[in-house]
Amino acid sequence: MNRSALRWSLVALILVVGMVYALWPRSDGPTAQPTDSPGLGQRAPGTDERRAADNPEALAPLRQDAGLAACPTPSGAASGPLTGITLECIGDGSYVDLGQALAGRPALLNIWAYWCGPCAEELPYLQQYSERAGEKIEVLTVHNDANEANGLTRLTDYGITLPGVQDGAGRVVAAVGAPNVLPVSVLISADGTVAKVLPQPFRSVDDIADAVRVNLGVDS
Repeated sequence: MNRSALRWSLVALILVVGMVYALWPRSDGPTAQPTDSPGLGQRAPGTDERRAADNPEALAPLRQDAGLAACPTPSGAASGPLTGITLECIGDGSYVDLGQALAGRPALLNIWAYWCGPCAEELPYLQQYSERAGEKIEVLTVHNDANEANGLTRLTDYGITLPGVQDGAGRVVAAVGAPNVLPVSVLISADGTVAKVLPQPFRSVDDIADAVRVNLGVDS
């Protein structure tokens, strides 16, 4: 083969490789950070509340192992952005309207996911804080991933028995305008309004108590 023919063969090969690369399917969407990530976890957007595999029969033994506290029950007229958001209580499969359930009482909603490393570090502090604060404030976890089974398993592993809801579609995140990271804590005033959105992990029980005092005026 002469040099001219070789040159044109190389050009044709380069063009073919370029076309294959351009047409090859690639995923450019956000993905979840691994559980050992030291920073905030990136929340992958989703539309499914839960997986089809997470039916009541499959979740029943996981719920029994977790032994979570019951979700709060409606206590008054609801107002604020959480009104009308009805989610499954992850502990027993019942459903709760968040606006109604939290009406008249300050609350801390912790948005997390089973794959989130900072969430795993923070959740035990929230458990301890809730036990310390008692009836002064409602602490509720919001599992922000469609894999409800893994969420229940992680809560069991971490020894967390806080009440929680399943929100794989991110309805709470959208309602309160939270950023696309995890964990996020949302402080809700007794009148249902959002007092503060904190896209950061708490590092101690006192950190939580300080945030609650500053933003909700509750000493706990």
